[in-house]
Amino acid sequence: MNIVECVDIRKSYHQGRVEVKAIKGITLFFEAGGFVALAGPSGSGKTTMLNLIGGLDSVDSGQVTVEGHELTNMSQSQLADLRLHRVGFIFQAYNLIPVLSAIENVEFVMLLQGVPPGERHGRAKAILDEVGLKDMYHRRPAELSGGQQQRVAVARAIVSNPSIVLADEPTANLDSKTGKGLLEMMREMNEKKKVTFIFSTHDTMVMDCARRIVRLKDGQVDDDQVKDQQAGYDH
Repeated sequence: MNIVECVDIRKSYHQGRVEVKAIKGITLFFEAGGFVALAGPSGSGKTTMLNLIGGLDSVDSGQVTVEGHELTNMSQSQLADLRLHRVGFIFQAYNLIPVLSAIENVEFVMLLQGVPPGERHGRAKAILDEVGLKDMYHRRPAELSGGQQQRVAVARAIVSNPSIVLADEPTANLDSKTGKGLLEMMREMNEKKKVTFIFSTHDTMVMDCARRIVRLKDGQVDDDQVKDQQAGYDH
């Protein structure tokens, strides 16, 4: 079953008077439960693809459908609702709220969802334990290493039980050991919770761990390779 369908999508931006064609007629289908890397150099369209799938940006033409909902037919409030309840985001720069502790950052999405305080707190503690931050609930982002901040970001992305997690260069600011540990953790969550992960990356470690690699070049699909289902790190 496809959880995301992109049909002949196109997206251009204007930089001053120059039109930049970021996506040039891409058609891609993503199966539920996938662990997919969108790979390619800077400017290939990877991040734009994630933003279009997550409803953070809209296509110029074509269709993006997420869980049966065509995004072009949705209002801004409907898109916000989809992002809040169905899509988790992990950003290269972590995007944690500096004045909140780790547990408060993780609870924030559930606060917006209206989850009761007791349940919210319990779920946040459980997910932080799962990502290896048991003794760091009350540390603020500035008191955490880059790897620990990204673990908080992963916990925040998945604590609300989304169907899809979109991860934009999640290992870019991490050393290889920390990045590998983070990938193993996300792969395990993909397998246990059946959450679909779609990454944008040019990190070969992410590509090694992915079960499917879609290579983009100049806003088009250059290659689409499904690897052996057992590809990736041994647990």
